[in-house]
Amino acid sequence: MKQPVPQKTLQENTLFGQGDVFVLFGELFGRGYATGLVNEAKAAGMTIIGITVGRRDENNTLRKLTDEELATAEANLGGKIINVPLMAGFDLDAPAGEPTPTDLVNALTVDTWQDEKLDFDHIEKCRQLGQTRFKTALAEVMEQIDALIPSGKNVYFAHTMAGGIPKAKVFLVIANRIYKGRGARHMSSQALIDSDLGKLILQNFDEVSANTFGYLLEASSKIRERVEASGGQVRYTAYGYHGTSVLIDGEYKWQTYTNYTQGYAKMRLENFAKAAWDKGIKASVFNCPEIRTNSSDVFAGLELSLLPLLDALRHEQGGAFADAVWAECQALLKDGVALEDLLQKVRDFQASPEMQPYYNFEAWPMPNSPGQAEQTIGTSQDIVNLHKDLKVLVSDALSHHVLNATGRLIFGAASDPEGPVLWLNHDVVAKQLIKDNA
Repeated sequence: MKQPVPQKTLQENTLFGQGDVFVLFGELFGRGYATGLVNEAKAAGMTIIGITVGRRDENNTLRKLTDEELATAEANLGGKIINVPLMAGFDLDAPAGEPTPTDLVNALTVDTWQDEKLDFDHIEKCRQLGQTRFKTALAEVMEQIDALIPSGKNVYFAHTMAGGIPKAKVFLVIANRIYKGRGARHMSSQALIDSDLGKLILQNFDEVSANTFGYLLEASSKIRERVEASGGQVRYTAYGYHGTSVLIDGEYKWQTYTNYTQGYAKMRLENFAKAAWDKGIKASVFNCPEIRTNSSDVFAGLELSLLPLLDALRHEQGGAFADAVWAECQALLKDGVALEDLLQKVRDFQASPEMQPYYNFEAWPMPNSPGQAEQTIGTSQDIVNLHKDLKVLVSDALSHHVLNATGRLIFGAASDPEGPVLWLNHDVVAKQLIKDNA
């Protein structure tokens, strides 16, 4: 894509109602975007159905949820969960008696990983096994879901699967240096991507974050045909991240968190939506602003893309609501520190010479650099240190607001989506929050 396509309107749900079916295609864990969407589906009176990725036993064998785990997960979701393990990716798959990709990665060392070669013929066997396992389980899941959808009802499939990092100590050390390292501890993200280890991880990112959307679109075709034949409609949405526009020097400008290694998989995810759209299937990827989640906390400086929302709330004439959010965030800072001081650090970061090359949409995702890492990680640490409690941050408060706004925006847009790939920039997020809190 040459330019991001913004979602400009605040659409209201005009399609989904009592008895329609909402399928969360990804397990609901802790804080994250999916919560906002599930809340909207519940408010509309929809029947909620979820899936599980399953759990691994002590031998790494994939299993169903126990009765206790299932009861906890269903209470958390507020709906029925199909208890068939849908663990995506292939990092723990292998022919019997042979090493998994994670085993191969665990054999690497911090000193030699850049030069060591992996057996990609073997890895391909593992990938095929994982893919077959997933598709077989998915067919069973779709059969059970089909039986739960009454004739004439609308269906909303919300894809939320993401990730794919193998659980290997060597990669955790590498990732820590790429995403949090500055000065002597800085490590090039391009060095990872160019290595065999990086190539393996990018394949697994594709399988988890992107290919699962393609598998869902294909496996639900029977449901889609039956629903549409009985007068209902089917929608698909997925969460992307491909940078977002935030206020920079008084104008909304596209920017991104760097280095977003998963970006290649997110572009692949967008391509699945475009291909489906071309076939007349209403599938849309919504590229959301960054927020802090359980999985995103590994990325130091990610919140620098979120904090400008404070300026956006005032820029969009947020009035009393904007003042309330500013006061909420001000209360989290140390005595004598003004919220404006925090935002000035973000503005200085945005304007720094090291960051200017990273405002190139067509070059995304760009590798990190020593100067960029110093600016990003250093500014992030300076801002964290302005807080009273290092575990209760302004970015946490803003993340909660963005989660609610994106849930409303995506659920409303799903009734009549504007295209296959859309960006939820800070302007539309701010407008949605102001409207909801008027």
